[in-house]
Amino acid sequence: QLQLVESGGGLVQDGGSLRLSCAASEQTFNTYALGWLRQAPGKEREFVAAIVWNSGPTYYADSAKGRFAISRDAVKHTVNLEMNSLRPEDTAIYYCAGRRLGVSGSYYNPKDYDLWGQGTQVTVSS
Repeated sequence: QLQLVESGGGLVQDGGSLRLSCAASEQTFNTYALGWLRQAPGKEREFVAAIVWNSGPTYYADSAKGRFAISRDAVKHTVNLEMNSLRPEDTAIYYCAGRRLGVSGSYYNPKDYDLWGQGTQVTVSS
């Protein structure tokens, strides 16, 4: 079964930190590159970060570089996003998403992801 379930969103103050986690089925974890994308109100969905295998490679949006870190846990079958120095403009629904390994396309393009979680809200107050 192909499945992604996010957790860890919430409300945090400007400059704070949050950790998002996404639980994947074993089949999903072993056959998909996994990433985080987000959608703010009135805006298009955008790429945040992705990780291909357990040790990488990793890809980050410019807005996430130096502040966010993505990782995979091969034992728990999770992909995690550590978010530091959060800003009000990071407020969005964050989605865990998967791209089947070996399929052509771009990790930076939301349209190239074919598996999605339900999303988790992240709100950063100023």
